[in-house]
Amino acid sequence: MMRTRIKVCCISSVEEARLAVAHGADALGLVGAMPSGPGVVDDALIAEIARTVPPPVATFLLTSETEADAIADHARRVGTNTVQIVSHIDPAQSERLATLVPNLRRVQVVHVEDAGALALIGPYAPHVHAFLLDSGRPNERQPELGGTGRTHDWDISAAFVEQSPIPVLLAGGLRSGNVGPAIQRVRPFGVDLCSGVRTRGRLDEQKLKRFVGAVADT
Repeated sequence: MMRTRIKVCCISSVEEARLAVAHGADALGLVGAMPSGPGVVDDALIAEIARTVPPPVATFLLTSETEADAIADHARRVGTNTVQIVSHIDPAQSERLATLVPNLRRVQVVHVEDAGALALIGPYAPHVHAFLLDSGRPNERQPELGGTGRTHDWDISAAFVEQSPIPVLLAGGLRSGNVGPAIQRVRPFGVDLCSGVRTRGRLDEQKLKRFVGAVADT
């Protein structure tokens, strides 16, 4: 079986980035300005952290921009090698983004509120490199675009993975105690978490080690 990749999100310092990499993270999430949720840091710090991360570890910019030109500009400013689009943007903008930054890895978040999430595979898949399934509520008056700490319906996520022609990462309420069952049920390419490895907002080395161990044991 292919090894399940690990993305540690909400990285807020060079020190946290080094800690995550030292314990086996395959990717780091750096959160730009958001309408809500944890882990937001300014663009200058995102750029500073991204410069310190050694290959092959991926650096993900989480952007709430919804227009292709703005997304491309944001990614260029911070210098990450991947952009994670946290809103359900117009697929036409996704197509345009692919032409603006063809060498930038592009990951589209799909918020799994119900089985309607499956209908988003077709419009987005031709224009991005991967999906990330999360538990946000993008249509709320105060949009939730990630970092909720909630799980969602893994049966829907499993169906999404089966139908997707590109890799799928699973996020939403994951921690060391439930990541094994999540992987067994959904079979994602990778898993992603923020609060599950934090204590009082800071990256917790012991929680991180337990999480990485739980993934490896699955």
